[in-house]
Amino acid sequence: MRKYVIQKHDASNLHYDLRLEFEGVLWSWAVPKKPPREEGVKRLAIRVEDHPIEYGDFEGEIEEGYGEGTVEIWDSGSFEPVDVKEEKIVFEIDGEKLNGKYVLLKTDYSGDDKWLFFKKKS
Repeated sequence: MRKYVIQKHDASNLHYDLRLEFEGVLWSWAVPKKPPREEGVKRLAIRVEDHPIEYGDFEGEIEEGYGEGTVEIWDSGSFEPVDVKEEKIVFEIDGEKLNGKYVLLKTDYSGDDKWLFFKKKS
């Protein structure tokens, strides 16, 4: 199983950082609203830079510069990839708050790296 974590990040704008362990790093997306727990709820997810695996355990205060603000772990656990493509990632989450099959679907090919994040129907 691979590491999965969502960090609640109270920076200039409150958001949630979705992190999935791939290729020795945490692939990361900023999710502006609370992550979806029910089927049918879709959230914008903006792909951001990869983070080191160790960052997934971080909680605390970022004092200066990019990302300044308070970080706390909102959910964590493991996940298993089901189908990984350049424009679509399907994965099974086993977390404390989120469980089940989820999808990240790329929606913007202009360079902004916008994705949809949602729970897949069973």
